Amino acid sequence: MVTGVTEKAWVARLAPYKRPDNRRAVFETAISVIPYLVSWFIVWAALQISFLLAVIAAIPAAGFMLRLFIIQHDCGHYALFSSRATNDWVGRVMGVFTLTPYDYWRHSHALHHASSGNLDKRGFGDIDTLTVEEYLELSPFEQLKYRLYRHPVVLFIIGPAYLFIVRHRMPYGAWKKGRTAWIGILATNLGIVAVYGLMIYLVGLHDFILTQLPIVVIGASLGVWFFYVQHQFDPTHWDRAQDWKREVSALYGSSYYDLPKPLMWMTGYIGIHHVHHLSSNVPFHRLPRIIRDYPELKDIGRLTFWQSLKCIPLALWDESSRRLISFRELGRRTGSHVAA
Repeated sequence: MVTGVTEKAWVARLAPYKRPDNRRAVFETAISVIPYLVSWFIVWAALQISFLLAVIAAIPAAGFMLRLFIIQHDCGHYALFSSRATNDWVGRVMGVFTLTPYDYWRHSHALHHASSGNLDKRGFGDIDTLTVEEYLELSPFEQLKYRLYRHPVVLFIIGPAYLFIVRHRMPYGAWKKGRTAWIGILATNLGIVAVYGLMIYLVGLHDFILTQLPIVVIGASLGVWFFYVQHQFDPTHWDRAQDWKREVSALYGSSYYDLPKPLMWMTGYIGIHHVHHLSSNVPFHRLPRIIRDYPELKDIGRLTFWQSLKCIPLALWDESSRRLISFRELGRRTGSHVAA
């Protein structure tokens, strides 16, 4: 409870902010797509000088790619445009640029919102997280696999690149999602082939690969990093199903990633994540207004950039202390070289 207001009451307070603004939606889409395309050709131009310069130029381009993902994300919540059909089609087009099949992702992300912070319903669009007890019950080989999965190089570099470049082409379990998901995945892949084919025609295969690959790898890593710190921080909030409440988990199990204003804009204000989880139908461009109108929300789950780096080692949920801990801390407790 914040300043005497219950978590459910916060949902009611945020309801007036949910109304879509079509003009603003078009504007936000335009100032995301156009700079992304311009920045892509800037990376290509930089490549003509040196690959290192191209990689440096790829950082802002990757930031705009992340902003395209936020457009897609809000369309998936039917938050950006007033028309469901417009949300869906804009989201599908964005999915071609973000390498993410929109219809399949929208369904998975809805499950994430419906289960975030529920220990008995993990595995829906989130970072795999074991409890201390679950980890200790694993065989040494299974513990090693989990530790490798949780290694920063895998979690923030190799894993994101694999997810967006390879796994999104035919997501696991897609056949269970029905005809719409299958058609969406195939259409996204065909759209990628068409767009990539045009770009290869314009700049050549060699230049295309050396331009596109750094943008995608950096953009994917940024996306997974943001998703990580939005839920994997200390103190976050998890409950078993019998005690889980969506509003409580939304407010206390999601962070407020308080970054400098240019970075907040570039990332579509998704760092105001606790507000987003409380009311996912609020368009992303209205999230800063909510923080201004209700400054008490700034103190909940707040993380600065430097504080967020301390979240990297957190890998296990300790149900006894109700907090995330690192392998090193578990090793100190148990004296186990496998855990440490």
